[in-house]
Amino acid sequence: MTDRRRIGVATVVMAVATLLSRIAGLVRDVLIARLFGAGMVTDAFFMAFTIPNLLRRFFAEGSLTSAFVPVFSEEYHKQGQDEALRLANRCLTILSLIMVIIVIFGICLSPWITQIIGYGFSTIPGKLELTDLLNRIMFPYIGLVSLLALITGILNVRGHFFFPSLSPLFLNLCMISSALLLRSYFSQPVMALAVGVVVGGVVQLLLQLPVLFRFKMRLGFDFKFRQDPRVKKIMTLMLPGIAGVAIYQINIIVSRLLASFLSEGSVSYLYYGQRLFEFPQGIFIVSLAQATLPMMSRQVAKDDLSGVRDSLGFSLSLITLFTLPAIVGLVLCAKPIYSLLFFGGAFEHAALENCAAVLICYAPGLIFVGYSRIAAQTFYALKDTRTPVIVSFYTLLVNVLAGLVLMRYFDFLGLAVALTLSSVFNAVVLIVLLQKKVGAFLRVTFWLPLIKIVPACIGMGIVVWWIIHLIDWHGTGSSLIKWCVLGGGVLGGALVFFLACHLLKVDEVRQGIGLLRKRGK
Repeated sequence: MTDRRRIGVATVVMAVATLLSRIAGLVRDVLIARLFGAGMVTDAFFMAFTIPNLLRRFFAEGSLTSAFVPVFSEEYHKQGQDEALRLANRCLTILSLIMVIIVIFGICLSPWITQIIGYGFSTIPGKLELTDLLNRIMFPYIGLVSLLALITGILNVRGHFFFPSLSPLFLNLCMISSALLLRSYFSQPVMALAVGVVVGGVVQLLLQLPVLFRFKMRLGFDFKFRQDPRVKKIMTLMLPGIAGVAIYQINIIVSRLLASFLSEGSVSYLYYGQRLFEFPQGIFIVSLAQATLPMMSRQVAKDDLSGVRDSLGFSLSLITLFTLPAIVGLVLCAKPIYSLLFFGGAFEHAALENCAAVLICYAPGLIFVGYSRIAAQTFYALKDTRTPVIVSFYTLLVNVLAGLVLMRYFDFLGLAVALTLSSVFNAVVLIVLLQKKVGAFLRVTFWLPLIKIVPACIGMGIVVWWIIHLIDWHGTGSSLIKWCVLGGGVLGGALVFFLACHLLKVDEVRQGIGLLRKRGK
C-alpha cells in the first residue's frame, strides 16, 4: 500500500469514527442549550471546563502525542515490539506520576485559577463560586485523558485508528446521560454535566484496553525511566510542545476572559459558535493530522524527505478539498442549524442570532486551522517542536491585539474575528518556514485542485442559498419541514459540488471515492 493510500485509508477510518463522536457531541450541546440556555450557568460551566481542557491539550492531544509518536514509531520499526513496549511502560509511569501531582495542585489552587480566567464573573453574585466548584469536579479528567492519549499514540503506530477515534463518543454519551438522569439530584443541575465529564474520562480509558491486549501490548509500570535516554528525548521534545500548545490554548482563554467583561451570555455564544465550527474540523482535519503524523514519522526515520514533501502536499490538498465547501456551508446554514437544533426552551431568539453570527465569523478560519495543524504535525515528525512554539507566540499577540481593538466596536463578534485573523497568520507563517526546511511542496499538484474547487464551491453555494431561503427560519413552523429544507440544501449542495469536481477532474475526489468503495467492500 502506498503512503498516500495509507494516509487516505486512515483518514477515512478516523473520519467515520469522529463523525459518530461529533454527532453525539452536537446532541450533547443541543441538550445543554435546551436545558440550561445561554446565560450564567452555561458561562460558568464552559469557563470551568476551559481549565482541564487546556491541560488536556498541554499534555495529551498536543505535546505528549507529538513527542511520543515519532520516538515510539522509530523504536518500534527499528528495535521491535519488546523495546517499544518497554519505552511505553516507562512513559506511562512518569506520566501517571506527573498527572497525580497536577490534579492535586489543580484542585487545591482552583479558587485562584478560576478568579484569574473568569475575573469578569466577579461582578455577578455566585457566578465565580459556581465556576470554581465545577472546575474542582472536572479536574481529574486531565489525568484520565492524558493516559488515553498515550494509548492512542501506541495504537496509531500499530496502524489502529478507529477505536481511539471513537472514544469521544463515550464521553459525550456519559455527559448526555448525566444531564438527563442526575441533574435533579444536585442543588445546581449543571453539576451533573461535570460529573459526566469525569465518568466519561474513565469509560474512554477502559474501552481502549481490549484493543491493546489484542496487539499483545500489556502496559505496566516501569520505574527505570530515569536511566532511559529515549524517555529524556521525549521529555525534551515535549517541553517546547507544551509551550506551543499552551500559547494556542491561551488564545481561547484570552477570548473567554475578554468575553467575561462583555454582555451576559457572551462566553456561551462564543462556545456554541466554536462547537459547530469544530464539527467539520474534528471530523476531517483532526483525523487527517492524526493519520499523517505516524506516516511522516516513519518517512523521517527512513530519511525519505521526498516522501515527506509528497505526503505534506497531498494532505494540504485534501484539507483544501474538504474545508472550502464546509466554510460555504457553515456561513449559509448557520442560522438554519441553530434554529432547527438549538432554538427552544431556554435558548431564545437572541441566542440564535448571536450564535449564528459568531459561527459566520469563525467559518473562514477553518481552512487555515487545517493548514496549521498539518504543518505543525510535519514539524513534530521532523522532531522540531521549537518552531511551532515561536510562531504560536506571535499568533497569540495577533489574537490579543486584534481582540482588544475589535471588541470595542463589535462586542463578542470582534473576538471571533480576531481568532480567525490569528489562524490566518499562524498558517501562513508555518507554511513559509516549512518550505524553507523541507523544500518546495506547494507545487502544481496543490494549486490546480484549488483552482478547480473554487467554481465548484460557488455552484454549491448558489444551490444551498436558494433552497434554505424557501422558508423563514425565525418562525415556529413544522420541524419536519425545516429538517427537509435543511437536509435538501445540504444534499443538493453536496451533489452539485461533487458533480462539479468530477466534471472538472479533481483527482482527490476520485481517489476519495475509490477509497470509500474499497473500504465499504
